Amino acid sequence: MQSDDQLQIDTPEQIALELPLAGIGSRFLGLAIDTLIQFVLYILGVFLFAFAVTLVPAVGIGRYLRWIPESWAPAIAILFVFSVYWGYFAFFEIIWKGQTPGKRVAKIRVIKESGRPINAYEAIARNLLRAIDALPGMYGVGIVCMMLNRQNRRLGDYVAGTVVVHDKRTGEVKPEWNTVTAPAPAATNPQLALVASEELVLIETYLHRRVEMDLTLRDQVAYKIASRITEKTGLQRAPNQSLDDFLEASARQIRDTARFR
Repeated sequence: MQSDDQLQIDTPEQIALELPLAGIGSRFLGLAIDTLIQFVLYILGVFLFAFAVTLVPAVGIGRYLRWIPESWAPAIAILFVFSVYWGYFAFFEIIWKGQTPGKRVAKIRVIKESGRPINAYEAIARNLLRAIDALPGMYGVGIVCMMLNRQNRRLGDYVAGTVVVHDKRTGEVKPEWNTVTAPAPAATNPQLALVASEELVLIETYLHRRVEMDLTLRDQVAYKIASRITEKTGLQRAPNQSLDDFLEASARQIRDTARFR
């Protein structure tokens, strides 16, 4: 599920998170920076090649380049341009998990629709369509495509099954719960520091999946988790407080204070 500018995904622990989708403006900023870097690489490549061939023909790399026929020069130049144009984005998105230098500056990142990091196959696939997205100039096809869908995806994103989101630190991404309850007074107990991060994940996973459970199973799971928290921390439910309210209040206090380990 997603709103016009939010992507809602489930983490591997089945916890719902909302990530802000990157718009055309932030994506264009990242692209402009990457294009500038590519242009600099082209210029450096030309100067390095000319320097190696003309100024140092007998030493260093020039010793080896002098045996290359002059007719090969255009082919080498085309290969270099091809490598920079097609390999730049895929290379950085692979080693930086969905980011290029331009995307880092714009604070955006490519991820899978599932929220997981992209791999080499997705990075290569989405960039193979870059030439089509760039038609007829200034990424005309890509911009039109992004304007026609709610997730701002270009053709390359559809092929690779990816989306571009604003890069957020883990601490800025908070789960959405199905109910809103005030923290119980008992939740302020310092013994909550004894709750491990794995147990917090267990609580939050239950809170998100409870609506899908049979009522009998739901009560059994909630009771077991609450008993585990009580045994470890000594916390007790307040009078008239349901198991769900107890678990949600405890999880909220643990996450807000960041005291779990």
